[in-house]
Order: sequence, then C-alpha cells, then structure tokens
Amino acid sequence: MGEYSLGDAMKNFIRQSKLRNGIRAVQIEEVWEEIMGNTIAKYTDKIEIVNQTLFIRTYIAALKNELMFQKQQIIDRVNEKFGEKVINNVVIQ
Repeated sequence: MGEYSLGDAMKNFIRQSKLRNGIRAVQIEEVWEEIMGNTIAKYTDKIEIVNQTLFIRTYIAALKNELMFQKQQIIDRVNEKFGEKVINNVVIQ
C-alpha cells in the first residue's frame, strides 16, 4: 500500500466520485475572475456547469455578444485551468 498526501488522496477521490461535476461547478465560480478577467467577471451574474456545459448569465447585451464570439476560447481557458476536459460547450444567457 503506497503513501499519498492528503491533497493527492482528495484529487483521486474527486476524480472517481460522482460528486465531481458538482465540485467543478462550485470551483468555476471561484476562478471565473482569474480565467476571464475582472471586467467580464464583474458583469456576469451567474456561472454554472451542468453536464459539461458552461452556462454564463449576463444582462449586458454587448457582453453577451462578445462572449458569443469567444466560446472556444472560454472552453480552452476553463479546461486548461482545471487540467482536464471539464466543459465542451458554452451557453450564453
């Protein structure tokens, strides 16, 4: 039996757990500003992940339009931040 650090044990648990998507959904809110920048984070009202789809809600029409053009960049940034394929689609609401 090998020895693991607590951090490694938690990562393994999350990787194998059905709670993984729920945990990722909470984590995306915590790192959203870091991923997208202060301005975009300030004007997005809700961010959530459901079944590998990232839902972004904002009431600013110009921001909605800009985010529509950046969908693939958003997918790439989020997946890079988490080090795995967390999302494969973005819906702007």
